[in-house]
Amino acid sequence: MTDDPRWADVFGHEEPYPEQADGIDAAIDAAEDGGFLALEGACGTGKTMLALTAGIDRVRDPNSEFERVFVLTSVKQQLRQFETDLETINANLPDGYDSVSGLTLVGKADVCPYARENRGGIDRENVYERCEGLRERTRNLVGEGGETTAGALASEARSQQVGLLDSRNGSGAAGGGSTDGPAADYLTVDGEPTPYPPDTETFGETEFCPFYAGFLDDVPDDGGDPAEAVPFDATELGHVDAEELVRLSAGHGSCPHSVMGALVPEVEVVIGNYYHAFDPTTAATFTGALMDDETFLVCDEAHMLEPRVRDLVSDAVADASLRDAVSEITRIVQPLSFEREGAESEDADLVRGELEESDVTIEELEAVREFYGDLREELDRRVTAHLDRERPDWRASMRDLEDDEIPLRDPEEPAEDEITTWAEEAGYRDRVWSRAPAVGATVKRVLDTLEDEDKRRAAPGVGRTLNAWYREGHTDFFRAIDLERTRDETEPPDSWRRAYNASLALYNCLPSGPIGERLGEFGGGVVMSATLEPMDVFREVTGLDHLAERGRPVVERTYGLSFPPENRASFAVDAPKFTHANRGAPGERTETRLAHLDAVETVASREGNVLVGAPNYAEAAWFADELDVRLEKSVLLDESSGDRETESLKHAFFEGEGKVLVTSLRGTLTEGVDYRGDRLAAAVVCGVPIINTARPRTRAVIAAYDRRFESGFETALTVPAVRKARQAVGRVVRGSDERGLRVLLDARYARESWNGVRKYLPDHEREEFQPVSTDMLSLAIDRFETGR
Repeated sequence: MTDDPRWADVFGHEEPYPEQADGIDAAIDAAEDGGFLALEGACGTGKTMLALTAGIDRVRDPNSEFERVFVLTSVKQQLRQFETDLETINANLPDGYDSVSGLTLVGKADVCPYARENRGGIDRENVYERCEGLRERTRNLVGEGGETTAGALASEARSQQVGLLDSRNGSGAAGGGSTDGPAADYLTVDGEPTPYPPDTETFGETEFCPFYAGFLDDVPDDGGDPAEAVPFDATELGHVDAEELVRLSAGHGSCPHSVMGALVPEVEVVIGNYYHAFDPTTAATFTGALMDDETFLVCDEAHMLEPRVRDLVSDAVADASLRDAVSEITRIVQPLSFEREGAESEDADLVRGELEESDVTIEELEAVREFYGDLREELDRRVTAHLDRERPDWRASMRDLEDDEIPLRDPEEPAEDEITTWAEEAGYRDRVWSRAPAVGATVKRVLDTLEDEDKRRAAPGVGRTLNAWYREGHTDFFRAIDLERTRDETEPPDSWRRAYNASLALYNCLPSGPIGERLGEFGGGVVMSATLEPMDVFREVTGLDHLAERGRPVVERTYGLSFPPENRASFAVDAPKFTHANRGAPGERTETRLAHLDAVETVASREGNVLVGAPNYAEAAWFADELDVRLEKSVLLDESSGDRETESLKHAFFEGEGKVLVTSLRGTLTEGVDYRGDRLAAAVVCGVPIINTARPRTRAVIAAYDRRFESGFETALTVPAVRKARQAVGRVVRGSDERGLRVLLDARYARESWNGVRKYLPDHEREEFQPVSTDMLSLAIDRFETGR
């Protein structure tokens, strides 16, 4: 007999940290009452294992109603950490325990056999359009009234290989032919052969996907459980990642993405990102089976929950989408117009038949088309007037234009936006706005029938978004015209479209409602990060308080670093406030700017790798240039770039002798990246990375938070900025044998003042980050390094 808790059987290591044990118990207790654990735990305190253990314990407990764990994270590095910890759990289960089944959710581009190999006219850019077209044609061939069966399609594709093999190998030994010819031309994916040719197949004149046909053939004829079509036993494999999913599915001849969808409600642990829960379209079409009270939710990097979900529940209609929607509606209306003029058209019969089966009339199609056309003209007029007013010489200097935003109401005062007012005055009232989604759906259905082309239609998305534009309120939503820099030489030389992509943006200023509502759909779980404090603010802006008011408990835990305190030095340097007003533009050698540069040099010149976080990329570039002159170490600059460039930069930073890596605190290298061991000796944060408050939508968010919370500026901007800074310095010490230096460089971290942020550090960090003057920083570091 032992005193070990029940969950110890699924805990992946020999002994938990004390904080882990406490957190696991707290999460289990909260979930059993339908509640959540809001957990802040310093980097390296084992939050991932804590959350997985609590969730798997609930799933494995026969007296619990939980059936699965759903993990969400916004950082790829953390996604891989959950995969690793789940594999550790399975590797250390007691004898007689079944492996914990798990699945990582990825996009079609990552699992489509053709996209991975760039075959069949499918690549990562067009995979979604091509996939939807191929699937629909495959379903039409095998559905009710179809010309064939899924089994016949898959067999036909397989038989192509048999015939090809026979033709290439001759007639065999009995017929005297050679058997030494080349092997059949199979599609291979990551070196794994599949049973089909390298390209998509055709049935008659209709192109189809043999992998999707193979999946449909395996689905029970009576429309039963799609999980029966999965060609392997996921419960025996433990965790299945994207590569394993493709190998097992495509090798069998089945669609990996369809298999993934079938597995979603079947495995014990599903690992995905915020899109899989909070993007309305993804949740409705793919992961809806997870949105119930039998799911234990683990929401990682939860300090990003509010800004990420705000983006997901906001929307926009691009100028180009309006143009395409007008063209799509015209394509449907024209055959009927030609027919009225006496011309015969087969398309007219098809269009008329489709309209008769829908509730959309030709008059509604024409009204919505006219509305979209006039709306595009109004957008053109407003963008032109804005540029004429703000940049009178813009036509002669388009290359100098920057991203811009045109507010459609006063950001500080809720009121009807100017586009809605314009539409009302132009005679476009409730009917045209409300019918736009139905028109969009009808347009897609008709065009998909008329045109044998895989293409994502613009009209459905335009209709849905404009309907939301008219329906949503003006207090929590802000509307504006977004101008994004581009270069389109096909547009006229004097048109702003040559320099800008324009969008009508519908921006959700207060996402706490959608966040809380979605969290409330789950049975309970853990929301966690290294930086959630102040916890009362976090609970407000994520809707957790609303859940608590409805009787669902929200339990809080905050764990600081439990590693030896003598292994780290933490300083809040009383340098001049690194605000835009104090420092000036990059290149201006102001007293503030030089004081920060001197302090950064003091830290960066020490041995080992040093991470320098600046408020934005422009400031990062300035620091990198200056440090490159002053230091003997190599200085690397992180710029806004894609995943491949970022991974290459990390590799260069980790290899060889100590270097300095300068980045933006709003980039990807200060959160979620594992700087374990000797990968990072020090981190220094310059300033408080508050976003630009001049942008209209930012002012609208502040105003919305002012109406809802005590202080809009602090709640919406200051607290998230401090979390960004804490994330960066939290990268340094991640284990009991690691040593490192953590520096917050700005008087606002060191002193209480009217705009000070020290109060937003949790108690344990306020105690550790002792204030030090700029002229004493070097001495303080010397004392740490010499152990005095």
